[in-house]
Amino acid sequence: MHAVVQALAVVSILANAVIYGTDVFCAIVQRPAIANVSDQVLTSVMGQVHRYGDRRMPVPGAIGAVAALLTAVTSAVSGRAGAAIAAAVATIALFAWLAVYAKVSAPVNKQLTAAATQGTTLDNARALQRTWDSVINLRVALQLIALLALCCTLIAV
Repeated sequence: MHAVVQALAVVSILANAVIYGTDVFCAIVQRPAIANVSDQVLTSVMGQVHRYGDRRMPVPGAIGAVAALLTAVTSAVSGRAGAAIAAAVATIALFAWLAVYAKVSAPVNKQLTAAATQGTTLDNARALQRTWDSVINLRVALQLIALLALCCTLIAV
């Protein structure tokens, strides 16, 4: 059971590292870069980024969250309380991340994607981007908590 817990934790770490790395990139590179472009470019570029991101990023996100949950359950069943608690913290952080994404980021993504697909520029593109940017540091922090907790899981097994 020890090896199963470790394997699940590693799968979750690798999958969530994709999301974490993307969010960190957005926080430290994309946010300041997009602040220096026109509303037309912002709408077009961010709409296209979200068009592809919203299609492709759910795969590693789902794998990471499910693997974290399975890590917590498997750890608990095998009597590894420390590992179970750490994996549960990771799972909670990941579901909190998902709630923030669904409540704030996804609606912005949808509007920017629709405009980019139609070739239009949104009058509120800058405000939408500020809304999206307002939660990126929280998203990074939640992913970091999850990854650190999953690493603790490996130590506690």
